[in-house]
Amino acid sequence: MDLFSRSWAALRATVAGLPDTAFEQPSGCRGWLVQDLVYHLIVDAQDVLITLVTPTDAEPTRNAVTYWDVVDAPAGDDPLAALTVRVAAAYGEPGLLRFHLDDVGSAAGRAAELADPDLRVGTKDQVLTVGDYLSAYVLEWTLHHLDLITRLPDVAGPAADALSHSRATLEALAGTAFPASFPDVDVLLIGTGRRAASEKEKTELGEVAARLPLVLG
Repeated sequence: MDLFSRSWAALRATVAGLPDTAFEQPSGCRGWLVQDLVYHLIVDAQDVLITLVTPTDAEPTRNAVTYWDVVDAPAGDDPLAALTVRVAAAYGEPGLLRFHLDDVGSAAGRAAELADPDLRVGTKDQVLTVGDYLSAYVLEWTLHHLDLITRLPDVAGPAADALSHSRATLEALAGTAFPASFPDVDVLLIGTGRRAASEKEKTELGEVAARLPLVLG
């Protein structure tokens, strides 16, 4: 839960420090600008708040790894993705996006810190403990932090512990470890299809390359 809080705070602080011009840059999410990604983070924060106040007595059906489904790559005509672009543009200026993310995002962060890690909560027809749910979300924050800085080389990326935690989650989903020579950032980018592996990397990956990318839903 501490890693959730720190990775989420780091991501929000990065958005808060971006110049207005950065919001017009492409992000690492295909088809989305940085402003679209920031709006998506607002929706994520809302989801966290909703989940943390949706307790259940049912037995857990997922954990911090199995929370994620490996799905088919999007076809490019997803209506929700298109809605995200339209709503983000409707804000009209980056300052309003920053304010909304800080407002809702801070509330989500406080709710996570106050939550009982053993409490069971429901989300997406799944049941998890709060601890597992927040642990799963470290991968979400870390990947989107990398997405945020794709075209912003001077902006700091995720912390080392968030990267290593996210790599471990992705390797668990893949059912195998990536080569130890691969830095955590490359594992996350290649493993989720955010960049293509080079021929040398494909050789090092061996049979793992055929399982990639892992598109998470």
